Amino acid sequence: MTKQEKVDFTISTLEKIYPTIPIPLDHKDPYTLLIAVLLSAQSTDVRVNQITPLLFERADNPYDMVKLSVEEIREIIKPVGLSPMKSKGIFGLSQILIEKYNGEVPQEIELLEELPGVGHKTASVVVSQAFGIPAFPVDTHIHRLMYRWGFSNGKNVVQTERDAKRLFPMELWNKLHLQIIWYGREYSPARGWNLEKDIITKTIGRKTVLDEYHKNKKSR
Repeated sequence: MTKQEKVDFTISTLEKIYPTIPIPLDHKDPYTLLIAVLLSAQSTDVRVNQITPLLFERADNPYDMVKLSVEEIREIIKPVGLSPMKSKGIFGLSQILIEKYNGEVPQEIELLEELPGVGHKTASVVVSQAFGIPAFPVDTHIHRLMYRWGFSNGKNVVQTERDAKRLFPMELWNKLHLQIIWYGREYSPARGWNLEKDIITKTIGRKTVLDEYHKNKKSR
């Protein structure tokens, strides 16, 4: 298979498995998505979706959020982890949204990255999922699979994002990054990986990855 044939196979297979794809984090607008994505760092979507209703019941917009203290926010979000840092980020970015953007979430990645607690991945998720602007946020699943499939060298997420944007058509980025995340969770996890279920990696996977998989399987 040529590199392009592998890319085409990946796209068509993901489209067959996930013709429609849900956004993993529950939200109702750009602000609540921004907060949910910020909370998801080093946590699970399931846990975040359990906590955000409690937080948004108290404050689902920046004006109400700044009426809470950092400590009050921290108490609510504690189960998702990293609560000291995340509570300061939520309070701080809410203040800035009020002061600079009339309470609205900006649509530019660069402006989002200037907000406290908001990195490139979080900004990319927000512009992609809240505003429909093409972006390719790279999480651990995408980083792992881009390497397994031989589409990136696995050095860092910056390189992985660059390679993904180069290989995949821009009009597919927003849907494709979600499809890859769901595929990674269901068919190609980091632990408990069963290559027989992982049709994409089994078909196009990097030779060194496949060799390592079979070697580890034999040694068990």
